[in-house]
Order: sequence, then C-alpha cells, then structure tokens
Amino acid sequence: MSCPASLPKPAPDPDPDRAAQAADEALRQRAEARFNHHAASKGDNLPEPSPQAVQELVHELQVHQIELELQNDELRQSHLAQESARARYFDLYDLAPVGYVTVGANGAILEANLTAATLLGVNRGALVTRPLHAFIAREDQDSYYLLCKQLRETGSPQSGEVRMHRVEGPQLWVHLMATGTTDADGAFALRMALSDISALKAIEYQLLQLAHFDALTGLPNRRLKADRLDQAMANARRTGQGLAVVCIDLDGFKTINDQHGHDAGDQLLIALAGHMQQVLREGDTLARLGGDEFIAVLTNLGDIQVCAPLMDRLLAAAAHPVRFKGHLLRVSASLGVTFYPQAQEVEGDQLMRQADQAMYFAKQAGKNCYQVFDAEQESSLRCWHEDLHGVRQALDGGEFVLHYQPKVNLRTGQLVGVEALIRWQHPVTGLRLPGSFLPVVEDHALAIPIGEWVISTALGQIEAWQVRGVQVQVSVNVGARQLQQPNFVTRLSTLLAQHPKVSPADLTLEILETSALKDIPYVSRVIDECRQIGVTFALDDFGTGYSSLTYLKRLRVASLKIDQSFVQNMLDDPDDLAILKGIISLASAFKCDVIAEGVETEAHGTLLMQLGCDLVQGYCIAQPMPAQDLPGWITGWAAQRASMSLPLSDVSK
Repeated sequence: MSCPASLPKPAPDPDPDRAAQAADEALRQRAEARFNHHAASKGDNLPEPSPQAVQELVHELQVHQIELELQNDELRQSHLAQESARARYFDLYDLAPVGYVTVGANGAILEANLTAATLLGVNRGALVTRPLHAFIAREDQDSYYLLCKQLRETGSPQSGEVRMHRVEGPQLWVHLMATGTTDADGAFALRMALSDISALKAIEYQLLQLAHFDALTGLPNRRLKADRLDQAMANARRTGQGLAVVCIDLDGFKTINDQHGHDAGDQLLIALAGHMQQVLREGDTLARLGGDEFIAVLTNLGDIQVCAPLMDRLLAAAAHPVRFKGHLLRVSASLGVTFYPQAQEVEGDQLMRQADQAMYFAKQAGKNCYQVFDAEQESSLRCWHEDLHGVRQALDGGEFVLHYQPKVNLRTGQLVGVEALIRWQHPVTGLRLPGSFLPVVEDHALAIPIGEWVISTALGQIEAWQVRGVQVQVSVNVGARQLQQPNFVTRLSTLLAQHPKVSPADLTLEILETSALKDIPYVSRVIDECRQIGVTFALDDFGTGYSSLTYLKRLRVASLKIDQSFVQNMLDDPDDLAILKGIISLASAFKCDVIAEGVETEAHGTLLMQLGCDLVQGYCIAQPMPAQDLPGWITGWAAQRASMSLPLSDVSK
C-alpha cells in the first residue's frame, strides 16, 4: 500500500468536456508536427498519387480518426474513473470512523489515516515514523507487546484493549484489531485499526459502580463485600493471619429520619460512613448492606485482641455528631463481631449470620457496645431452630397425642377427673414426653396453636367418652404465651362452641403459679371471664412461686395443685412436710380444693390423707394412659383401691 500522503491531488476541472477538447487539440498539433517532420525527411520528389489511392487513403484516415476518437473517449472515462476511485479511497481510508495505521517491524508508524492522527491529537505528517508504543499507557505496555508477539508467531489476527495517551486532552481507551502484512521492502508489518471505546468504558465503569458500590455512601455494597470477604478468608487460610467480621447497626437512626426527614438521614449516613472508614486500617473493608447497617471486614489479625481497640474506634466514629441545617444529629451503634478461622470450617455467609447474631445481643445488652459471637451459644441456637422445625412438622403432621392421668379422691375412691398430658408419637424415636419438646416452644408463637390443639382434642375426647357412658372432667395445661393472648377468652369460647355437647364445667384450665405471678391483674381478669362462661382454673405447681401467698386472694381459682417436689420428699424432709401442711391449710382458708401431684407410694397417700389432702394423682394411682384405656382402668380402679393398705377408717368416711 502506498502512503496516502504521497498521492497527487490535482484540482478537478469544473468542465470535463472542455478539458477533453483541449487534450484533442494538443494531440492534433503533435500529430501535425510529426507528419511535417516525416514529409521533410522523405524529400519533395514524391510520386503523384492516383485518385483511387487518394480515395483509399482518405477512407483509411477517416476510419483511423474514428478509432482515435473512440480511444480518446475511453481514456476520458478511465480518467474520470480514476478520479472517482481516488475520491472514494480518500473517503474510505482517511475519513473512516476508525484510525488505521501501518506499523513497521521496528514499531514505527509507516502510514496513518487522518482519523488515527485526530485520535492521538497529532498532525499526520508528524505521526509517521514515530513508534506507536510511545502512545500506549505504561499499564498496558505488556498487553500491547504480547499482542504484537502473538501476531508475529501465529499470523492470526489479534485484538485487545489498551489505554493511549493523546498529545493534549484526556487519556482514551482504544480497541486494537491487528493483522499481518508486508511493507514496500517486503518486511513484516502490522496493520492496525484503532477504535475509540472511551464512551463504552465510561458506561462500563458506571455499571460496575452501580453493581458493586453503594450509591449513597460510595462504600462497597453487599455483592462486593461478599467477594472481598471470600478473598480475605482465602488469604487467612494461606497466611495463618486471622480476620474479623463486624456487623454494625446504628441505634436511633429511625428517630433521625422521623424527626428531621430522609435528607438528614442520608447526610448522617454519608458522614458516619466517612468517619468509620477513617478509623479502619489499610486493607480493611467497610461496606454498606442497606439502611443503617454496615459490615466491616478486618484482615491480618495476628491476635484477636488487636480487634478490641478497633471496636472502640468504630463505636466512637459511629457516635460522632453531625450538623445538619442547624441541628446536631447523633446516634450510636451496636456491633457484633466474629472471628475466622474457627474450630470448624465455615462459609462467608455463616460468618455474616454469626456477626449479625452477636449484634442483636449487643442491642439487648443496652446498645452502644459490641458483643463477640459465642460458638457454643450459636450451636445451641441452631439446635433450637432444628427442634422448633421438628415440633412444627409434628403439629402439621398430626403426630401429637394426649394421654390422660386420673385424679382420685383416696377417701371415697371417686374419680374426680383426669389431666390431659401431651405426647409426641415420633415416627422414628417413638413416644416422646413433653419435657423433650415443650421447652422449645415455651416462648415461641408456636405454643399458641399447640395449646389450642390440646384444648380442642380434650373436648373432642370428652364427647367420645360421653358416647361410651363415661362422664369425666378433664384438665389441660395452659402456657403463659397462650394465656397472655389478648383474645384468649374469645378463642376459648370458639373452641367450646365447636363441641356443643361438652359442658364448660367439664373443662379445667391449669396454669403454672410462676406464669400467673407475671401479671396478676391480667390473669385475675381472665380467670373471672372464664368463670362467667363456666370454665374453672387450677393453680399448678403451687408453692414454687415465692410471692404466691400474697396474691392468692386475687386469683379466684377452684383448686391448688401441690408441686410434686414437696410430695415426693414429705416422708423424709420436715421442711417439705411443713410446707405441705401450710398449703393444705391455706387452701382450706380460701375454700379451694387441694390436689397432691406425684403420689408414688401408699405411704405418701396415707400421710396426705392424715394431713387432710384426699385428692391425689400419681403413679401409685395410675400412670398417664391413652384415651381408649381409661374406661378399662375405671372398671378396675375399685378393686385396686380396695387392695391398698390405706386406713379403713379413712375409706369409710
């Protein structure tokens, strides 16, 4: 390819026909001169041509003239085509939307179009002979060298992206497309197309910022945080240097938004993000997850004790006051921190959950402080979640059943009622007692549907027994969470309405004394409302609440159940015996029935009767049994009672 700079550029004639006529006249003059010269060289003694020869000569000349005219037309058309090709070449090469350069074996520019010169901000004449790599940014010199090397070695076209310097103006991103060729001397050369992609790179950078950085604070966002955490964990495994993940949640931020508006909240977040960023070390990462929640990844911790001063500095930075439109805005922060590596390998997401859990403990501890994650506590919490999930599945899958333990009057032998006790018929481990699963839901909302299931099932069982001619009162245990529902009495009335054949008097609700003491006025009101619909209450585990005697007169319960711990030791422990006597006397004073739980031997029964407590339940009488076994037990109870070595005088009374 010849250099476009050396191509002639004649000014085009505005009248092509006149130019052609001038060319014909010039050709005629040259022909006349040559003819005269030829005639002079032959001399004047030429023979006189005959008329026929003259005629043939004239004809030949006329034909030749036509041939010349045709040739002249062809030359004219060729000239016009050449001029048109020159113009098209100029448009396609020099005015192309991309820069074209030819680079010699020594790296110098041999040819360049106007676009290439414009891109680099250099006159085209000054661009030729200069090395192209002189315009490549230092960071991309290696990339450019490898591109040229691969092209020479493989002969295949190569492409890449590099940054190039302009003589004046900002740096630009260029996409290079390179192919191999030869120069005028046959030496290897490179033809390159330079495309300005600076605008695309700017858009790409903006998209990268949106994808990886928080738009408000400019901090890394959740996605970039995850990537940096993974890198930090890999580095910790490689170097043995620990790291910490810190969950940061601002205290009182919602109040700032509510009182001063979201603009104030945004400015506070921006300012505090800057303050917290300043107190971290080089290599640490602070990210915003959203709202007022941040995450810090602290790396290269040879000793976790190094983390303590960093926590204090983060707390101080988060508490830094920020002025906004005449107001001084101030919040604090709750921090949760966990460390890596741990005894068991964990993923980044798990570290985040650990730090988040520790942060909530910091909130509960009073805020404006930090708490360190406790692995043992987390293991216990994980087991709790698993157990809770299992209990929920058991309820949904109908795996719960009720067993019933009789309550009798030892003096008369009468069955006075049964207590409904929940069991879990586990499909794998078999029958499970309530102590193995009820504590899991004690303070959870799941306790409410389980409690209502117990009441509904017990009411249904009363109906089933009535069909078989068995009339018995059933007591069910009601937990504190269920009892504290604002609509407890309404829900109870609904359950009773679903079993219209059951009298409300056949149902007794047992509540723990310790639960009743949490809110005496509320529990007293619930008891009174339930009495109005015919349902009575019993106070279970009586004697375990130290303030119970003070409030007993406010709780209008029908019976007191003495906790089995006092009953079981009454034969050997004078203190327990004294407590029993006091409870029995107290029940008598408040006109309440008293029932002793945990009666396991006839000796217990004999002493209780002597103390004036005739109502008992326990293994000495019967163990909890499935509902279908109760009618059979009732049939055999009279014979069992008669076989007991209880004082005959007591039985006869």
